[in-house]
Amino acid sequence: MNLLFRDTAGPTLAPGGSVLCVGAFDGVHLGHRALLARVRERAAERGLVPLAISFEPIPRELFARGAPVPRLASAREKIERVAAAGIERLLLLRFNTVLAALEAEAFIERVLVARCAAREIWIGADFRFGHGRRGDVAMLREASARLGFTVEVMPDVEIAGERVSSSTVRAHLAAGEFDAAARLLGRPFSIGGHVVRGQQLGRKLGYPTANIRLGRRTSPVGGIFAVQVHGAAAEALPGVASLGVRPTVNGTEPLLEAHLFDFDGDLYGRRLEVEFVQKLRDEAKFDDLDAMVRQIDRDADEARAILADRRPGAGQDPVPLPAIEEVRSLPVPG
Repeated sequence: MNLLFRDTAGPTLAPGGSVLCVGAFDGVHLGHRALLARVRERAAERGLVPLAISFEPIPRELFARGAPVPRLASAREKIERVAAAGIERLLLLRFNTVLAALEAEAFIERVLVARCAAREIWIGADFRFGHGRRGDVAMLREASARLGFTVEVMPDVEIAGERVSSSTVRAHLAAGEFDAAARLLGRPFSIGGHVVRGQQLGRKLGYPTANIRLGRRTSPVGGIFAVQVHGAAAEALPGVASLGVRPTVNGTEPLLEAHLFDFDGDLYGRRLEVEFVQKLRDEAKFDDLDAMVRQIDRDADEARAILADRRPGAGQDPVPLPAIEEVRSLPVPG
């Protein structure tokens, strides 16, 4: 990606015109990737700039009025994955009460046309925008001839008969179905971040951990997991991880703690990616630290057994994107 922008106002992002798509893009799953690939291909065919519009926080977070909204990826991860899809400009709008109150007609004229110089717009059939969600495909098509762009609706992408969507991925993760989630995401589900210093209690108990804070992000999963950790060595390393508030030690902030098996090294400040392979159990509060350590011993043994048959670094293999060719053959709704 060449440039990242945050505001609705400003100079035109693509003076020669753009092919663009709009969406929350949480997780950048296979459906998103098919849409981004179509935008990239059409922009190349027409000699225009491939551009995406997204939002941070995602609209669901603002409308939830403070209630936790699980996210599949951080803003950083979304930016990186949109860029990896070949998109040259990303307008990552600050979704706040001001933007939510913008009328749909104004969004078309100020953002899609004036800011992005849209010549071709790709959206999902259920896409809504503007104050009160008044904007839809019909409104865009009504404005298209007057404002000089065309509107294309992206068909749903299905994998193994299942519609690919962020909500479906979240449902699989909540149920501990990590293979099913990976099938729709196009990669294993993971959480990344920089390792921070903690209380170093794990080291004292014989299980040193790499700690990653979630910040404002709400995870769609919680509990104890068998994991593979990327970034600590040339290949992914097996381990066991906890994601929760640590009730036994009166923790309050959600924290991801990963213990890497047979690893001895300094990871502070390093960015790691923790890939979730299988859930072992829910988080629990123990009567004392000895009881907690006995359970950690059992968790570690179970995680080692689960991971024993996985070849090193297996989680780094991307799931192929068959949806691109499939989508090309699907009818586009009128």
